[in-house]
Amino acid sequence: MKKLPLLLVMGLLVACQTNSSQTGSKQAPPTPTPTDFIEELWYKNGLVYNVDVEVFNDTNGDGVGDFNGLTQRLGYLKALGVETIWLAPFQPTPNQDDGYDISDFYSIDTRLGTSQDFDNFMRQSSQQGIRVIMDLVTNHTSDQHPWFRQARQRKDSPYRSWYVWAKEQPTKWNKGMVFPGVQQAVWTFDKQAGEYYYHRFYEFQPDLNMQNPAVLREMRKITRYWLERGIAGFRVDAVPFLIEVANADFDPDQPIHQFNIITQLHQYSQWHKKDAVLLGEANVDPAEQQDYFGKDGQNMQLLFNFYANQYLFHALATSNIDKFEKALEATKMIPPTAQWANFLRNHDEIDLGRLTNAERRAVYERMGPDTTMQLYDRGIRRRLAPMLGDKRLIELAYSLLFALPGLPVIRYGEEIGMGDDLSLQERLSVRTPMQWSGARNGGFSIAAKPIRPVISQGPYRYTQVNVAAQQADSSSLLNRITQFARLRRQCSEIGWGKWQILPTGSAPVLAIRYNWQGRTLLLVHNFSAEQQSYQVSTSLNGNRKLVDLMTNTPGQVGAAGDYSGQLPAYGYTWFQATQ
Repeated sequence: MKKLPLLLVMGLLVACQTNSSQTGSKQAPPTPTPTDFIEELWYKNGLVYNVDVEVFNDTNGDGVGDFNGLTQRLGYLKALGVETIWLAPFQPTPNQDDGYDISDFYSIDTRLGTSQDFDNFMRQSSQQGIRVIMDLVTNHTSDQHPWFRQARQRKDSPYRSWYVWAKEQPTKWNKGMVFPGVQQAVWTFDKQAGEYYYHRFYEFQPDLNMQNPAVLREMRKITRYWLERGIAGFRVDAVPFLIEVANADFDPDQPIHQFNIITQLHQYSQWHKKDAVLLGEANVDPAEQQDYFGKDGQNMQLLFNFYANQYLFHALATSNIDKFEKALEATKMIPPTAQWANFLRNHDEIDLGRLTNAERRAVYERMGPDTTMQLYDRGIRRRLAPMLGDKRLIELAYSLLFALPGLPVIRYGEEIGMGDDLSLQERLSVRTPMQWSGARNGGFSIAAKPIRPVISQGPYRYTQVNVAAQQADSSSLLNRITQFARLRRQCSEIGWGKWQILPTGSAPVLAIRYNWQGRTLLLVHNFSAEQQSYQVSTSLNGNRKLVDLMTNTPGQVGAAGDYSGQLPAYGYTWFQATQ
């Protein structure tokens, strides 16, 4: 059966629902649900797991993780509830930026395995029912990429215009750095080329010129290549910088964006694979989110909700949820085919750049008081468990991750509460090898010297924090997150339904109600270190009960549709209304 275009299908859904309400229940046909025939919206539900292959599982003993190692662990990921794996860059690289400095977009880094190993991983993932998306890093290349090597050799090189050049040093050569305090400039003089080249990131990562049609064609060619190898979509790196118009007169404080690049990438990807998705890394203000999603969802299907994430950490640090609630409301209006991607920790620093100085200081004081824990004058370079400390608060945060409107995304190792290594530079502190067991190097590798040191000291050492130990402990974080993932799959109201924040009568208690196809879900979280009483209006009649999905115990709704309850310190509960 031929698939319908996604936006047309959504229109038919609306039409069917409207006709059903107008013609009466006796004559109306059954209202179709999105899950009946819209495979393209698979990203509305599920769990995304971010993996860096080189530090996940080493099978050949060379100290570097590999695709065979990742394939071996697919059963673990399936049991956890993972439905989509997001691969960090795995192409050839000088590895000056943990793989984000790519020197060949069409190959597999030989340290990570062969092309056949990758294909086997893709086959095995498919058999497990797990999709795979990958980083699309086409904002820049490594300075060792053949394109840049040829571009710098002579001005008449066909690759010269693939990058952005200036004959004289631009006036704003040191403005708009992505890594302030570490990065010194965005324009660097190249002796071989005799000109300055532009780089939003490190100087060994020259930006590609997205105003050049040849570069855009090459980006599409890259996406087609990996889609044909089974990739289900792309986490598009640094989207605002990918689509900015850069030249010698460029003002980084007032960038001009070419959103048609996203539109074309979306159309091209779905032309080759109808259910392919684009997940955008774009830390943007809510006023800009429509441009990134597209008015009718024709751009990114998914965006990381960096905006709400920053206020979430402020709420976790202070127990004050007011601004977090406002951030959720500010990011509420998105196209019906779109979805936010929610996260707690990713592979970078926690970016607090949108908070006021006072708000940022409050988060620093609670979660990263030492300057060695902070980075780029805006963020924290720690993993979640050592930041939050209190196991109850950690569980609250993960309950929220699965309960918030959007798609939950987890970074490898966070499901067991791994720690960080602050002796490593910049963001490498949260990129240490996976801790599988109490064996040598945490079971990651038998090599004498792994690619990166495994955490072996302190409360988060691998002999203390590892997968094997937590699998054997029914009260472990790993088993709790597995439970959350199962609940999230069961509660399709979160992925598909309309949501509303409800007054609770208690300042630190957040209540969100979801409604979808006659089903109601009520999720309540206490951000306080003290027990809290709350009362919410459920909009349910008194004949219906709320069943606590954690304990399978009922709670009676009052005649007026109200519900009163109590939550312990950092407590949470998931209620589903009985039919």
